[in-house]
Amino acid sequence: MADKRDYYEVLGVDKSASQDEIKKAYRKLAKANHPDSHPGDKAAEERFKEANEAYEVLSDEDKRKKYDQFGFAAFDPSAGGGYGGGFEGFGGFDDIFGGGGFGDIFSSIFGGGAATRNPNAPRRGDDVRASLNISFEEAAFGCEKEVTAPRIEICPDCKGNGCAPGTTAETCPDCHGTGSVRTTQRTPFGMAQSTGPCQKCRGTGKIIHQPCKTCRGMGKIRRNHKLTVKVPAGIDDGQAIPITGCGNAGLNGGPAGDLLVGITVRPHPIFEREGTAVYMEQEISYAQATLGAEVEVPTLDGKVKLTIPEGTQPGTTFRMRGRGIPSLRGGGRGDQFVSVKLAVPRGLTGSQKELLRQFAASMGEDVNRGGIFGKKKK
Repeated sequence: MADKRDYYEVLGVDKSASQDEIKKAYRKLAKANHPDSHPGDKAAEERFKEANEAYEVLSDEDKRKKYDQFGFAAFDPSAGGGYGGGFEGFGGFDDIFGGGGFGDIFSSIFGGGAATRNPNAPRRGDDVRASLNISFEEAAFGCEKEVTAPRIEICPDCKGNGCAPGTTAETCPDCHGTGSVRTTQRTPFGMAQSTGPCQKCRGTGKIIHQPCKTCRGMGKIRRNHKLTVKVPAGIDDGQAIPITGCGNAGLNGGPAGDLLVGITVRPHPIFEREGTAVYMEQEISYAQATLGAEVEVPTLDGKVKLTIPEGTQPGTTFRMRGRGIPSLRGGGRGDQFVSVKLAVPRGLTGSQKELLRQFAASMGEDVNRGGIFGKKKK
């Protein structure tokens, strides 16, 4: 059994391959190594038989499941697992009563379930997080930024198997590569099996005699990964950009996780944001508010002229359509809202003050410093 090649390796497919992918790979190998096409070629004949054996197991969902769980031991009657394990003369509770019966009950009582997971099955890597600080304008219109994030990568020297170059790992003789071992216990209901991690290989299913010096037998190393992130227009503070496949490397050929880049937007000295809308305050003079005027207002696109109607009151808000933040999902831009406030002049000359007094008098206003209290004192 130890000399046999992994069935997935034989067909050249990933452990997560679909039935269509397995069938396609088998047909390609069978056609390339068929004895009729290579008369007298023993090597081609062996490859053809090997492909047939692998396809027979992987094309059957039940056999494939047992192979993923127990490896070659699933089809070895002397191995004590898979088809041959269980009670003496029988296949075990699951074989007698079917899935979901006593086998599941006893498995949950005596430690089965998660412990029987195939340690060599492909598993997705973990996600990695990074942060990015951008300006208000960069969030509005998008940009490209460089990000550095630490992540776990496949060791370049051992290609992830943890073995020193030129060496291979030994399939654990105790668990036959499954990472778990079964023991039989006597219960009030009879003999039952329990499953636990293999102590010899620590649940990995393999034993590395000469570990890789670069990764110390782990098969992975931690490195800083630098990449350019495209920040979409309209992103807001606190949102994250997912980058598929740039997280930690997966296990046993599983896919890598994602890189999640958290966005922090620096405050703007003038603008405030709410969704796709931009808000700001604009000072105008008394004369501009009274007589009306055309003033220049800052926007994300530069200064734009805004018409102030005659008699505008302080606090009036004007809407500038299409001058806000682009929508993150497309569909145009939001609006900019300009709230005007009255700027009271300081440091007027004597003639300017006199003109204001004349204006106040024409409006029936008393602007003497003493006001009504000054008049009573006199």
